[in-house]
Amino acid sequence: MSVAADAVRRTADVVVGTIGVVVSAPIVAAAAVAVRVTMGRGVLFRQLRSGRGGRPFAVLKLRTMRHPVPGREAPEFDGERLTRLGRLLRSTSIDELPSLVNLLRGDLTLVGPRPLPVRYLDRYTERERRRLEVKPGITGLAVVNGRNDTTWEQRLAHDVDYVEHRSLLGDLSILVRTVPLLLARRGISQSGSATMRELPADRTIA
Repeated sequence: MSVAADAVRRTADVVVGTIGVVVSAPIVAAAAVAVRVTMGRGVLFRQLRSGRGGRPFAVLKLRTMRHPVPGREAPEFDGERLTRLGRLLRSTSIDELPSLVNLLRGDLTLVGPRPLPVRYLDRYTERERRRLEVKPGITGLAVVNGRNDTTWEQRLAHDVDYVEHRSLLGDLSILVRTVPLLLARRGISQSGSATMRELPADRTIA
């Protein structure tokens, strides 16, 4: 991808991020108060995710779950930790609004593979590692093709497909397709799970 196209993307990130932070500030403030009242201290959720080239960064979101009980931190316990408010924040994507700060910092771009936890780095196949060749995105091809309600293999395949066919026109198409998806609140979680199941650590690496 050309330097010019990357410059266009970065300009769009800054413009959209700036407008988004300003416009969403009252919503984030109200949601933060609600999180503090219903879930206690620690309004923001921070987790190390892999950026371009695998470089780690701390993604910012509003907290949607109670603090874990020792020994029950794994994703299979997300259902018992997820609160009613948390479900609302997740279904409306309000919990993701603090990530606009990551957009302004340059950790994220508008369109790209969704950022995944750093602990997944050694679980990708050689082909799947191509997703690390570009910045992770707030939305992406995997998002508009099922979001979280797909298998890991499907999701990672979409990420690689995006990298191999990346274009500004394609990014615009993904952004347009994201809007009705968010409004319909589809694909918030994986079928049979409160969130998204853990990427297996014992996958066959090719």
